[in-house]
Amino acid sequence: MSIPGVGLPVIADGRLRNYVFVSLKLHIGGGKTVEQMRPKEAFFRDALVKAAHRTPFTVAGDWTRLDENRMSAALVAAANAISGRGSVARAEIIAQNPRLRAGMTPGV
Repeated sequence: MSIPGVGLPVIADGRLRNYVFVSLKLHIGGGKTVEQMRPKEAFFRDALVKAAHRTPFTVAGDWTRLDENRMSAALVAAANAISGRGSVARAEIIAQNPRLRAGMTPGV
């Protein structure tokens, strides 16, 4: 199941530095179908945005991308609560598109 264009913050030194728009693909786990999961897409988006604000997925030294492993782990964990344990086997990050590409110098 695809989830296109979720805007997530890049936070460094306690300040909002950028936004990265992430497109994901959820690999559905056993016993679930895309038709069962699609109505829950808004809940997956909401959980990912909340996780990104709670504990940012920022990559040290780079304000134009986010940590894919941490995003995937957060989404799989949220899916357990949203649609049941094992409903999402993994979350694959398809694309990351930063809002700002230039002037992203850490320490400024």
